[in-house]
Amino acid sequence: MYLTVTLSSVKKRVFVVGATGYIGKFVVRELVARKYDVISFVRERSGIGSTTTAEEIRAQLKGSEVRFGDVSSMDSLMKEGIKGEHFDVVFSCLTSRNGGIKDSWNIDYQATRNALDAGMAAGATHFVLLSAICVQKPLLEFQRAKLKFEKELKETGLTWSIVRPTAFFKSIAGQLESVKKGKPYVMFGDGRLTACKPISEADLARYMVNCIEDSAMQNKILPIGGPGKPITPIEQGEMIFELLGRAPKFKKMPIQMFDLIIPVVSLFANFFPKLADKAEFARIGKYYCSESMLVLNPQTGKYDADMTPSFGNDTLRDFYKRVLKEGLAGQELGEHSMF
Repeated sequence: MYLTVTLSSVKKRVFVVGATGYIGKFVVRELVARKYDVISFVRERSGIGSTTTAEEIRAQLKGSEVRFGDVSSMDSLMKEGIKGEHFDVVFSCLTSRNGGIKDSWNIDYQATRNALDAGMAAGATHFVLLSAICVQKPLLEFQRAKLKFEKELKETGLTWSIVRPTAFFKSIAGQLESVKKGKPYVMFGDGRLTACKPISEADLARYMVNCIEDSAMQNKILPIGGPGKPITPIEQGEMIFELLGRAPKFKKMPIQMFDLIIPVVSLFANFFPKLADKAEFARIGKYYCSESMLVLNPQTGKYDADMTPSFGNDTLRDFYKRVLKEGLAGQELGEHSMF
């Protein structure tokens, strides 16, 4: 008696790094739901302030095999993550915690490069990368680190999918609690300087996992936003006040404040190196307050809503409505918080 095994009947083995991150958890759940054989490689303590225990991590990543180690160490990746086994696909949802200079190169570049090298050693033929749409206009250190890795990934000969989401729901939820408590909504300029098409974590996870199954999403840079038209900061604020049943109350901040802060902090950083990250955080603040998270049209040099693809069904309005009712549990910004 002979057993015939077809390629379609064999579950692909998927190695996930950054699995405990905001998007990583949902990517793991989506892979598990689609019956992939998933290994999640994580630190023993994760989450904001590294307070999530090993038991809690296993519960969050249920259905996958959780292996603990350090993605910054090739030795740990190979011995505690890969363990001499074969993998078909690597997903990287790694991102630096706060965009600091050293952290960016350690995580957005080097740790991600480690995951690539470990995956290739394990026989993986496809690498799916969670990147960011803002790398189109690289003025910040974490963007340069991400782009360096993207370039090297494309040169490996592997099949690759580089996913560049526009904005996450949580990234524009930082003021919900303060507004709910009666404080004004803070915005820069007239609140129309920028726009984005935010996407939910579940929709983005579905989109990323589709990269395995849809050849049209392979060897491509994939900018992606959520459903609906782009939304500006003033429209975000108006939506929150409408859901609260209150008249809008805004506090307008001059974006020129960054032009005063950045040179001063940068100057002091020449004498006090520990201030270098402070200067970088100010540059990050200015960037997100002045640049739209949409596709940058190479012909016009302007952000283009029509060129920015949409995916999914989850809307920002429904997200805001749920968070105003249930709170921000699971949506905390941690070190990414600006306000």
